[in-house]
Amino acid sequence: MPMPAADAVFYALFAFAFTPWASPPLALVLGIAFAIASPAPAPAKARRLTRLLLQASVVGLGFGMNLHRVLSAGAQGFVYTAGGIAFALAAGWALGRLLGVEKTTSYLVSVGTAICGGSAIAAVGPVVGADEEQMSVSLGTVFLLNSAALLLFPPIGHALGLSQTQFGLWAALAIHDTSSVVGASMKYGAEALAVGATVKLARALWIVPVCLATAALYRSKAKVAWPWFILFFVLAAAVATFVPAGARVWGALNAASKAGLTATLFLIGTGINRAALRKVGPRPLVQGVALWAIVATLSLALIRAGFVR
Repeated sequence: MPMPAADAVFYALFAFAFTPWASPPLALVLGIAFAIASPAPAPAKARRLTRLLLQASVVGLGFGMNLHRVLSAGAQGFVYTAGGIAFALAAGWALGRLLGVEKTTSYLVSVGTAICGGSAIAAVGPVVGADEEQMSVSLGTVFLLNSAALLLFPPIGHALGLSQTQFGLWAALAIHDTSSVVGASMKYGAEALAVGATVKLARALWIVPVCLATAALYRSKAKVAWPWFILFFVLAAAVATFVPAGARVWGALNAASKAGLTATLFLIGTGINRAALRKVGPRPLVQGVALWAIVATLSLALIRAGFVR
């Protein structure tokens, strides 16, 4: 039985996303264009690859980093991230109340903005008993803003003259998903990538305490998922640091992981289809945009003032 035309186009674009000609922004735009133009959604089996490919690619990034730098940046990021998450959750709650956004949806949008986008929403959703509609609306809101950030942040960073370190910090603190943090930082430079990826992963660790606190508040018995891939990222950095004899192999794995992350962004883009756009109502979208603008502006101001470094 021949493959449907839409599936053939999907797999061709997916394969192209692994090539050197596909940058992270281009891969994302191609994914969104396919989702909007195609009469059929992306193949279900391919969509299920998104999380696995993202986590495997993040682990592979560790082979291109120095463990000492990872631990230093992670420790610093972990400390000031606590205040940032608390602020984002409080601001999100206030905006949700002001705009009249449904309570669970508002909380999921706030958690996605505060920690790490879709991964945080996927982890917290079952804890608060979110239904399919609430999950779809919050994920759609965060993915739209996440995609916009990947395209907007690098030119804004260049226009403001941000250093590699400053941009990496800003991306990690203000962009929702790990994939877009890495994509934007990778486009900005190697130093920005090292800082952005490490601080973002330190931020992602807050999924666990936030889920546990939410479970206690909601008296939920849902199982809390641990982000084990972050540990493997650190182990990969340790191998690259202490086993220099394998530098050629580690370099190849790191290069493959960057291609994998670009392909992940294509997959994420295919999720922003017409059905998903219709589900995102104006109030959750306004809440998401306002909260994102507040977090992005405040974090940028603190970084430029030298309070976060």
